[in-house]
Amino acid sequence: QYFTDYAKEKFEPIKQEQIKIAEEKYGLSHIEPEKPAPHRHEEKEEHNQPEKKTKPIVPSRGIETMFRTTSANHFTLSSMADSKANIMISVNSIIISITVSVLFDKLTLYPYLIIPTAMLICVCLSTIIFAILATRPNVSGGVFTKEDIEEKKTNLLFFGNFHKMRLEEYQWGMKEMMKDSDYLYGSMIKDIYFLGVVLARKYRYLRISYTIFMFGLIVAISAFAVAFAFQ
Repeated sequence: QYFTDYAKEKFEPIKQEQIKIAEEKYGLSHIEPEKPAPHRHEEKEEHNQPEKKTKPIVPSRGIETMFRTTSANHFTLSSMADSKANIMISVNSIIISITVSVLFDKLTLYPYLIIPTAMLICVCLSTIIFAILATRPNVSGGVFTKEDIEEKKTNLLFFGNFHKMRLEEYQWGMKEMMKDSDYLYGSMIKDIYFLGVVLARKYRYLRISYTIFMFGLIVAISAFAVAFAFQ
């Protein structure tokens, strides 16, 4: 067997002729010519050819962990928003209490403090209002129908969708949902989505509250400084 092109061209015909003579002389059966060996670069290409990778199947435990982690993160962020709103309500309530108890009796003696005091109270009230809006709950009707369950429209994982239903109706709906994995995972996806919507509303109002408090407090203190300077 020859490997180079030169050897195949020069010696292969001689080899085939010798094989033919041997067959005629000794009565041998036809000898099949050996298959030419593949070139080295072909062997290298076959060796380096990547194996086909099958797409891994995602286990259900991983999906459940993802849902559990995402829901926990949403609840943590919601708790943080409520705590921040509570801080704003408490701080501004204290400021209003001190302002009313200390300055209101002296406004008749110091009328130049009326405008700065009014500005400070307005800032604190606006901050409290938006902080309350951030924590204000929003509950839906709490009623679902059989058609809603059959058409997979109702998310039974959120209390606002079933709190007015009887226990038997809720149990039936939950069993129907647990029979259908698409409905179950769809409800979990909806639950996470609407938690995100509520979080966006909370943090939007909370951001407005903090912005009003920060800039309003600067303006109110500046007004007090100007009032004392030009009294």
